[in-house]
Amino acid sequence: MFAIIAPGQGSQTPGMLAGWLRDPECAAAVRQWSQASGCDLAHLGTKASAAEIARTENTQPLLVAQGLLAHGALTGRLPDGAAVVAGHSVGELTAAAYAGVLDPADAVRLAAVRGRAMAEACAGTPTSMAAVVGGDEPEVLAHLSALGLSAATHNGPGQIVAAGTSGRIGRLLADPPRGATVRELPVAGAFHTPHMEQARQAFADAAAATRFAPPRQILLSNTDGAAVTPPDEIRRRLVEQVVRPVRWDLCMDALARTAPRAVFSTPPARTLAGILKRRYPALDVVSVNTPRDLVKAAARLDAGAARTEPARAGV
Repeated sequence: MFAIIAPGQGSQTPGMLAGWLRDPECAAAVRQWSQASGCDLAHLGTKASAAEIARTENTQPLLVAQGLLAHGALTGRLPDGAAVVAGHSVGELTAAAYAGVLDPADAVRLAAVRGRAMAEACAGTPTSMAAVVGGDEPEVLAHLSALGLSAATHNGPGQIVAAGTSGRIGRLLADPPRGATVRELPVAGAFHTPHMEQARQAFADAAAATRFAPPRQILLSNTDGAAVTPPDEIRRRLVEQVVRPVRWDLCMDALARTAPRAVFSTPPARTLAGILKRRYPALDVVSVNTPRDLVKAAARLDAGAARTEPARAGV
């Protein structure tokens, strides 16, 4: 058993596609995905500034596109059921493509629809997010509730992202939970909360018109870390994720229970690889950031795939 994880928003860096686009097949795929998504992904991934790629409508399709450049070399080398895959926030679309649920072009297109819809939803009431690190989790959650804030992302013990109106985030910064530090995040709004309801509706329309297939690999859901197989249920959960918390902590727990031979963190790899290593230091986590890393990772998969037995989805 192997595991493959895909990052979400916040892990982007300027020039992140430059090394990949030297490969003609990667360049052709990016041109196809640009046409499908209505985004100039080559520009965003090579020449765009940090400010330009930080815009939600640009970040999300760009991240999914880069993650999918590793798609064939990784999942294409494994028999069905030999991998468990998961993605953080918008990275769940990348993971759905890894699992064979979505065509890669559809995954990038849906990421573009999702990003534009979420950016538009941020244009109304000013909202924001803040990382809350440390403290006792029940106390932290109670403190957020008292301030009228949501726990939008659970990244692991002592790592919660709060979200809500900018005024309430300001009060959290001035009055952090006992034993915790708080840092406001450079994001456009309160993602994964009811403030994104307008975006959920737009994304739901696009998802309803898209084919979702049964997964060929084990796909973990951000909702609760469960392995999900019915295509309609995967679609429903992806839509609801726009307004509901990301439980990455539960995804990591479920992944660890499969005792994977190695976990491949796909590009940009650093953030999720670091979170997983802190949570489960005994896991062998392989970061894939460049085409050179991908060659090494693919060779490792080839060496172990013949010995890999397909696993049941009850993780």
